[in-house]
Amino acid sequence: MFRNREIRQFAVLFFIIAVSAVSMGFAVSMTAGMLAVVYTVVFGVFFFVFTKARYKKIAQIADQIDLVLHNENRLYIDETDEGELSILQSEIRKMTLRIREQNEALRGEKTYLADSLADIAHQLRTPLTAVSLILSLLEDNPDENERKKLVREIKTLFIQMNWLLDFLLKISRLDADIVTLKNESIRVRALMDSALQPFLIAMEIHGIVLKMDVPETANVNGDFGWLSEAVQNILKNCIESAGDQGHIEITCIDNPLFLELTIHDSGCGFDNDDLPNLFDRFYRGKKANASGYGIGLALSKLVITKHGGMITAKNHFQGGAVFVIRFTK
Repeated sequence: MFRNREIRQFAVLFFIIAVSAVSMGFAVSMTAGMLAVVYTVVFGVFFFVFTKARYKKIAQIADQIDLVLHNENRLYIDETDEGELSILQSEIRKMTLRIREQNEALRGEKTYLADSLADIAHQLRTPLTAVSLILSLLEDNPDENERKKLVREIKTLFIQMNWLLDFLLKISRLDADIVTLKNESIRVRALMDSALQPFLIAMEIHGIVLKMDVPETANVNGDFGWLSEAVQNILKNCIESAGDQGHIEITCIDNPLFLELTIHDSGCGFDNDDLPNLFDRFYRGKKANASGYGIGLALSKLVITKHGGMITAKNHFQGGAVFVIRFTK
């Protein structure tokens, strides 16, 4: 306590005042002098005990702050009576709790970043290994037709890697909040037509029948380009699941409370074990023949969530998969 310069100065000043008061008391009378001594001692002891208690509380707060700064999860600060010290304790408690929350968030982000980098490396390693193998075959192959075939395979693999990197870049930009999403009125029918456009030829070749019931008046606010891509990823999943001679049904509910899009395919649906993880990044399902990289649905969910909507997936009671997208108005 006496390490504090202010306390030392106060002690010296108190000693001078006490000596002066006692001297004047004895100058008046013996009784006045004794009373001055008693009052001086009582006041000095009371002030010493009170100040020591306050400094003890401050020392406890300092110890707790030091624990938090050294990543200690425990945080305990005693409650005190109303006063400036109590207000200080309350503010320090808020600060330390916020620091701990930020530390936990940073640890979570570091873990997520490490896992994401490991997943990306794993996803890229497979096509890169295939390219390396094909290049070794290409180098020693004298057959011109075979060489052309190997070159086409390399081009296909590079297209796949470029697609993968493009998706990963989009996800990372959305995660980092560096994408400015437009907020414009979008006709849902035009949005669905745009999302279906890349698949029309494939659907015709495979005999997939499309039934769409979307009112012309249905509108949603958002970024047309990003929402179109989000719906495209869902439609791609449904088209692949529906297979030859399958069908896809798209319906829309539009009311003053929300707008809801439902996409139903005639495929085999999802395994129950896969349902909780469908929108997780790099999740490809537990089936041995699962294809793709497992990021299309993850991107769709991220885009829809950024627009204030939500997406769910389930199995239809009549068979097939059902995706439900809802935007609250």
